[in-house]
Amino acid sequence: MEETFFCRVGRIDYARAWAWQEALREQCRAGVLGDVVLLVEHPPTYTGGRATLPEHLIKEGLDVVPIDRGGSVTFHGPGQLVAYPIVDLRARGRDVHQYLRDLEAVLIATLAAYGLTGAARPGLTGAWVGDRKVASIGIHVRHWITAHGLALNIATDLDYFAAIRPCGLGSEEMTTMNALLGRVLDPTEVEAKLLAAYGEIFAVELVEVGREALITRADAPI
Repeated sequence: MEETFFCRVGRIDYARAWAWQEALREQCRAGVLGDVVLLVEHPPTYTGGRATLPEHLIKEGLDVVPIDRGGSVTFHGPGQLVAYPIVDLRARGRDVHQYLRDLEAVLIATLAAYGLTGAARPGLTGAWVGDRKVASIGIHVRHWITAHGLALNIATDLDYFAAIRPCGLGSEEMTTMNALLGRVLDPTEVEAKLLAAYGEIFAVELVEVGREALITRADAPI
């Protein structure tokens, strides 16, 4: 079974995490590094993908970081589990659509571990429980190497979403796993279940590395 490294980065500024991804992606493309999954949490940050339109910003004067991923505006913040897989799709049939479906499957399997029935929606990305969206997906692919990824709301402050039309959708209601279950989850446990689902769906053995080890393996000044 192929190995995939993963790193529990912890709380990190969005711009810093983006720079990490770019450095690691180049190392992956050059064959210096295999696939890597970065697990992070961001301070409150709005990001706008390539499909962001002015009408997707409900509150005026929002500080939105423009980025190269697909999709529209979304929110990242405390209480949210964010995973950024750096994956070489050249070894996976160069199939971006399948990659997106696999990420959705990871989210749905994670929700199922808590008795929640998650689902994807045709023509969209992410995961819903009933009519409420609990996780978002937005990726970017260059030279068949992925960046960005998924964001699962565990205990996110949903008031932040009121300032935007998340993912450019209309009256979609965002939610959290805590709200759906009516109890407070241990984010470390959710992270472990997401990693288990990722390993099974991508058919890889996940090997943890620390920040310093990742820097050494990537041979990049991140």
